[in-house]
Amino acid sequence: MSKRFLVIVGGVAIVALGVGFAALNPGGLMGALRAAPVSLAVAGEAAAARAVPESRVAVQLSFAPVVKAVTPSVVNVYATTIADASSSPFASDPFFQQFFRRSPFFNDRPQRSQSLGSGVIIDAAGVILTNHHVIAGATDIRVSTPDGQEYPVDLALDDPKTDLAVLKVKDAKGVRFPALEFADSDRLEVGDLVLAIGNPFGVGQTVTSGIVSALARTGVESSAYEFFIQTDAAINPGNSGGALVDLDGRLVGINTAIVSRSGGSVGIGFAIPANMARLVAETAIAGTALERPWFGARLQPLTPDLADSLGLGRPRGALITEVAPGGPAAQAGFRAGDVLLGVDGFAVDQPSAFDFRLATKAVGTQATISVFRAGATTDRVMTLSAPPAGAPAVTISGETRFAGTKAETVTPVVAQELGLPYASRGVVVRAVEPGSPADELGLRVGDIILKLNGTAVEDAEAFARIAKDRPDSWIIDIERGGRIIEAKVWG
Repeated sequence: MSKRFLVIVGGVAIVALGVGFAALNPGGLMGALRAAPVSLAVAGEAAAARAVPESRVAVQLSFAPVVKAVTPSVVNVYATTIADASSSPFASDPFFQQFFRRSPFFNDRPQRSQSLGSGVIIDAAGVILTNHHVIAGATDIRVSTPDGQEYPVDLALDDPKTDLAVLKVKDAKGVRFPALEFADSDRLEVGDLVLAIGNPFGVGQTVTSGIVSALARTGVESSAYEFFIQTDAAINPGNSGGALVDLDGRLVGINTAIVSRSGGSVGIGFAIPANMARLVAETAIAGTALERPWFGARLQPLTPDLADSLGLGRPRGALITEVAPGGPAAQAGFRAGDVLLGVDGFAVDQPSAFDFRLATKAVGTQATISVFRAGATTDRVMTLSAPPAGAPAVTISGETRFAGTKAETVTPVVAQELGLPYASRGVVVRAVEPGSPADELGLRVGDIILKLNGTAVEDAEAFARIAKDRPDSWIIDIERGGRIIEAKVWG
C-alpha cells in the first residue's frame, strides 16, 4: 500500500495552466471575468459577482499584469542554523578524543546548515511574513529580493502556534519596499482563481495558478489554529512562507504545506488565511506582545448521535464539555452541554473553527457567539480576555536528585493545554537537562509531579522548596500518559 505523507514546504511556486497566453487587454483578467455573461451569486452584500470564462478568447487572457504587480513583494528567505554535530558517536568521550582529533574523519566544530523558504513583504519599511518552520532555530536570517538585493533581517515575532514568523530588514537605508495589501480571506469561495508565488527547490521565483479547492481544512499540521485554504496551485519544497494572491493582487494566504506521496506537488497545497496572518503581522509592527483570547472551556465535535439527542439535526458546532471555574466562558454564562454554532455571524462546524475565529480577534474586543441550549439558539456577547498569568516556572539546581528540572504550576490554562481536567493540581515538567540528576532519575518532559514523600506538590514554588530536602529516599507520585506512577528512589 502506498503511503501518504505531509511535506512542509518553503515558498510558493507558480506554473502556467498549460494554456497559451496572449497579451491582456486593459482591465486585466478579473475585469474580463466580471464582464462575462454568466455570473454566480455570492453571499455577502459587498461580494462582487464572479463568472467563468466561456470562450477561447477569455481563457487565453494573461495573468501577467497581476504577476508583475505582486512578484516584487515576494522574497527568498535563507535561514542558517548551527548544530554541534560530530562525525563520531565517541567524540564526547575524553579517552577517544585524543585519537579522533587527529583523524580527518573527526570534526568537532559546529556544523552549519541552511534552509530555503519564501517570504512576503507586507510593509514598506521592510516587514516580511514567512513560516515559523522556515526560520526555526536559525542563528542568521537573510532575504533576497527579486532584483538581487540581499538584506540581513531580525526576527520580530515568532509564533509556532500558527506557524508564522515576522522578519524586519535590519538596515533598510531609506529603501521603501513594495508591500502587498491584505485581502479579507473570509470572502474567498471555493472555485476562486488564485496565484501562488515563491522559490520552489531553489530554482528561482516561480508563479503557479489554480483555484481555491476547499476552505477551513484541518488535520494538516500540528499547529494550534488550523483553518487552512486548500489550493491546487502548484506548491513545492522551498515555497513555504510565499504568497497566495487573488486576481486583484491582494494577499489571501501564506503558503505552508502540501500533501504528497513523492515530495512534489500533486495539487493539494495549503495556505494560512490572510486574516490570521494579518493579526500576527500587525502585532509585530506595533511591537507589542502577541496575546490571544482565552475562552476557558473545553470543546469537542458533535457526533451524529449527540447532535440527534440534542435536537440539532446534523452534527455541527462545538460542544462544551467542561468550563473553567471563574474563567471567561463561565463569567459570560456558558456551561457544559452548550453547543457553539457561530462567532460574529460566521458558522462554526467544529472546535477548530471556533478556536480560529477567536484567535483572529484582539484581546479586549467583543465577540458575538451563537449558542444552542435546550432546543433554542441565542446570541451572547462577551469581552475577550487574555489567559490569566500563572506563576513563573522554576529550575531546580544544587545538590538534589531533581537538579536539572524545569517545572511549571498546573493552572487551568496549562491543564487545558495538557488535556487535563481544570481542577488538576501539581507541576508539569517542561524541560530536563541531559545528563543531570533529574535525567538520571528518569523524569520526562510532560510528567506531572503530584506528590513527593507523601506531600502534595501544589505549585512550582512548593516543588522547589520540597526538592531541597535530602532524605534517605524519595517516593515520587507522577502522572504520565494518563497513568499514575509511584516510584521509590534513594536520595
